[in-house]
Amino acid sequence: MIKITAAQIAEIVGGSLHNLRGEETISQYPVIDSREATSETFFVAFTGEHADGHDFVRAAHDAGAKFALVSKAVDEPSILVKDPTIALAALATHVRNAIADLTVIGITGSQGKTTTKDLLLHLLEIVAPTVAPSGNFNNEIGVPLTLLRCDENTKYCVVEMGARHVGDISKLVEIATPDVGVVLVVGQAHIGEFGSRELIAQAKSELIRGLSSDAIAVLGTYDEFTPHMSDGSPRKVLRFGEKSNCEIRAADVELREGRAHFDLVTPEGRQPVSLQLLGLHQISNALAAAAVATALHIPLETIAAALSTAEPGSKWRMELHDVNGLLLINDAYNANPESMAAALRTLALMSQERGGRSWAFLGKMGELGASEATSHSAIGRLVSDIGIDHLVTVGTNLFDFDTSNISNVDDQGDNTAIHSCAAISDATTFVEHFEAGDVVLVKASRSEHLNDLAQELLNIWKAAHE
Repeated sequence: MIKITAAQIAEIVGGSLHNLRGEETISQYPVIDSREATSETFFVAFTGEHADGHDFVRAAHDAGAKFALVSKAVDEPSILVKDPTIALAALATHVRNAIADLTVIGITGSQGKTTTKDLLLHLLEIVAPTVAPSGNFNNEIGVPLTLLRCDENTKYCVVEMGARHVGDISKLVEIATPDVGVVLVVGQAHIGEFGSRELIAQAKSELIRGLSSDAIAVLGTYDEFTPHMSDGSPRKVLRFGEKSNCEIRAADVELREGRAHFDLVTPEGRQPVSLQLLGLHQISNALAAAAVATALHIPLETIAAALSTAEPGSKWRMELHDVNGLLLINDAYNANPESMAAALRTLALMSQERGGRSWAFLGKMGELGASEATSHSAIGRLVSDIGIDHLVTVGTNLFDFDTSNISNVDDQGDNTAIHSCAAISDATTFVEHFEAGDVVLVKASRSEHLNDLAQELLNIWKAAHE
């Protein structure tokens, strides 16, 4: 964070100092988990449903935290406020405005936010000091936490903006005031909460509507809503996709060993890109990052080189494990119909390249509301249509579709073999049927905890092939 006195912080957040000298210089950034507290941090105590952060103020202080931002009086050095969330937003707004040369990039979309953020971080930090969230910090707490990691030397700050309700992103835009606003795609993620894709589009468009007139809108062309979110506005727009009318586009696309190779075409020219990320669906994320970099006048050669060297940055997102001849794709962080379909198509292509069988271990996709049954059934049909050899459902029967069940896992003929498991422990028994050359995908919404299944499948396979 920028250097500021404790008294100034108290004034900004409308709080009072306790056991903390007003002239004390603060440059520490905030954490909300006392286990992450160090001498480089201060601690923010939130009162939640299952835990009260005030119970951990002492632990944070003992670990070196400079002070605590609290809503209840504590003995340790602290600033007492009415609401830590409001206080954190006020402090983040102040810091954002105090760094004169800071460029903020806001990203939203139904999927791809984190991967695009990771790509942008890799790209931008080649050019200048860059801050981006290390976790899933995309709400009214996460965005301020990210901004407050910026200091006087920070040139770029990338923030993810998520939404559970219409109006959520507008509040985040007020805090971050992005110089570049990116909408990736409007899909079906969280449709159970919003009720329709039209309302999801309305929520995502709040980022673009909230931009200043001299900001830049970066818009995907992968749905019917996003390309038009800046219609009628005088601000500059860059659209990305694979259509010839996109300012930033991919041409001559190929897939080699599950990874996309393409020519990146921008107004500055054309350069080859070879992604290290898995799946054709990563092209759209790479193009979004390229569009932001183009808007920031970063040379095309630098953009292409950075995209070609970026490694997967976040856990459980198309995370690849090649162990003793078995290839396992752990994509268990999140799931919606679009990302599920993309992961399955990647599985099919990679198993064809390796010559082994394809195994899809799928759990429930959450937050789909009234479309839950039809969306899961459509994924089940896709599994069959693209020739996945084995579908193993874990903890749900929602993927059921009208096809023949094959009970023999070693001889399913030309059909998809369907296996239903009530629990993760049941699913691990299929390891005994794996063979070298097989490709395994594990995917579900994070609430299903299939990351545990992915790890257990690997452990059992390793133990059997040491």
